[in-house]
Amino acid sequence: MKDASVISMDDGLKKLVAEFSRLALRAGEIILDIRARGTKVVEKADHSPVTEADRKAEALILSGLATACPDIPVVAEEAASAGCLPQTLGERFILVDPLDGTREFIAGRPDFTVNIALIEKGAPVAGVVYAPIRGTLWAACRDHAWMADAEGDHRPGPPRDLGCRGWQTPPCIVASKSHRTPETEAFIARFEGATTSAIGSSLKFCLLASGEADLYPRYGRTMEWDTAAGDAVLRAAGGLTVTLDGKPLTYGKREQPDDVDFANPFFIAASRDGVARLIKDQESAGR
Repeated sequence: MKDASVISMDDGLKKLVAEFSRLALRAGEIILDIRARGTKVVEKADHSPVTEADRKAEALILSGLATACPDIPVVAEEAASAGCLPQTLGERFILVDPLDGTREFIAGRPDFTVNIALIEKGAPVAGVVYAPIRGTLWAACRDHAWMADAEGDHRPGPPRDLGCRGWQTPPCIVASKSHRTPETEAFIARFEGATTSAIGSSLKFCLLASGEADLYPRYGRTMEWDTAAGDAVLRAAGGLTVTLDGKPLTYGKREQPDDVDFANPFFIAASRDGVARLIKDQESAGR
């Protein structure tokens, strides 16, 4: 039987995920309204694009979080780009990407998402990924992952549980549409007969979590708000995201000697079985 304090904490976390879901669906509605009428694209200091949809969706999410959980620090992509960051994060904070896959959004493609995640002690323990065009929400709360179709009143419909599948030979590998690199191609070439699927944003994590794919190699630039929500869903579904040395990807990285705050190293995401196989193969190759 669970300790009463643990039950209370889990109940609080479930309520927080429900609020994440509500805010993500509302943000998605704003994004689709702006998409329908068109929007200007502005280049940020790091040369990445930003639109009115990014900014308005983020403003709505931040306002909602300030009401729902005012004591939890929030790191949001557009605020961070403007230099607005919490002085301290502590062990528990929220990461927000109001429009993950802005390039997909600008190009008129459907593979963009709203991402909100809770980090505890460097790991993503809860989060939501919402794809407005698809009308699908993926969510996680510790070791439980599920997906649901969006319904009226900014609420998700009945949940369907998620779980990574067992290792497939040859594997299905998902990769970025907008950021494919020679290192990614070399990784894919290691798996004879592998099938590949190019898809944008955090949907790559969601395909792993739903058992539709096996590997997601990322040999390119990402920030923590890009990956946290999808990573939370994957981990809750029985997967893991690891750096190239086999260690779990961590969050809350500041004052890095070789990169900016909240930047991720290259990583590989897979089922836990898949990660174990990759590490074993890597160790065998190093002997």
